[in-house]
Amino acid sequence: MTRTIDWKNSGILITGGTGSFGSKFVETILNNHPEVRRIVVYSRDELKQFEMSQRFPTERHPQIRYFVGDVRDRDRLYRALEEIDIVVHTAALKQVPACEYNPFEAVKTNILGAQNVIEACIDKGVRRVVALSSDKAAAPINLYGATKLCSDKLFVAANNFKGKHDIRFSVVRYGNVMGSRGSVVPFFLEKQKNGLLPITDERMTRFNITLKEGVELVLYALENAWGGEIFVPKIPSYRITDLVEAIAPGCRKEIVGIRPGEKLHEEMITPMDALHSVAFDNYFVILPSVKLWDVNDFVKTFRGRMCEEGFSYTSSSNNVWLSVEQIRELVRLHVDPTFSA
Repeated sequence: MTRTIDWKNSGILITGGTGSFGSKFVETILNNHPEVRRIVVYSRDELKQFEMSQRFPTERHPQIRYFVGDVRDRDRLYRALEEIDIVVHTAALKQVPACEYNPFEAVKTNILGAQNVIEACIDKGVRRVVALSSDKAAAPINLYGATKLCSDKLFVAANNFKGKHDIRFSVVRYGNVMGSRGSVVPFFLEKQKNGLLPITDERMTRFNITLKEGVELVLYALENAWGGEIFVPKIPSYRITDLVEAIAPGCRKEIVGIRPGEKLHEEMITPMDALHSVAFDNYFVILPSVKLWDVNDFVKTFRGRMCEEGFSYTSSSNNVWLSVEQIRELVRLHVDPTFSA
């Protein structure tokens, strides 16, 4: 069932395309597939659109189009999807406190917007769709996680009602992205200038993935998804105390307590998910709850094995951990080349 994408004749649209992931994804496509026919960067922030167009000007990259639009707006989505074959859906309200304070705004973007994307993609003849999820969608305890879980379910279930349309929907789920906007590393780098780092809880652990690794997994899903999978990467964890030591070893620390809706540890596969999850060399796949294809054939094709009963994939129970020096090197490589502790 696996088919290689003909990038030369493909049109790509990225919702939320001016975010950290979208910018890295466009950069990667231009580097790896400069012959790509069309790239549409779709987002609602005209300032970020302008800033991204300075980095990737249409004079140098004539295949790029910058569309100001919101996933809540179905008519605008339909217009942006002209001659588009591939969609990467990253648009979302992501800040946990903002979602808690403005719950229905989160629902309108993260759930209703997701359904708009699904229906527009089916109607406009898109062939591949990958939606970005979050670790917070696994056993959610805040509204953001609940909306992302609902979004995941919508994209997986879209494979059930696509009819005869040649389209496959899948999801990529991962946790903390090193250096992305709003993440803890840039926050700590700024705070350490004042000599005081606020720590929510010393027991806290987090998964770590780079933007490059996240983009690579999405590209892999686009090329290899059969439809309905939730791809989860195998990535290392770090302890928040080690992150503090890596960034500001002599800095004073203040325990401020866990914020509302925040977990001590990230979770990407729950024990119930594990009952229908497959482990591969570099990633896991949570299988669709409604049978869409032969699972045994899928496992054999990609050389995987079913997860054991009771298995869970959490940042605290991970078997791969980043050392303090490894964290420092990642900060230098992916956040601030001038950084030194």
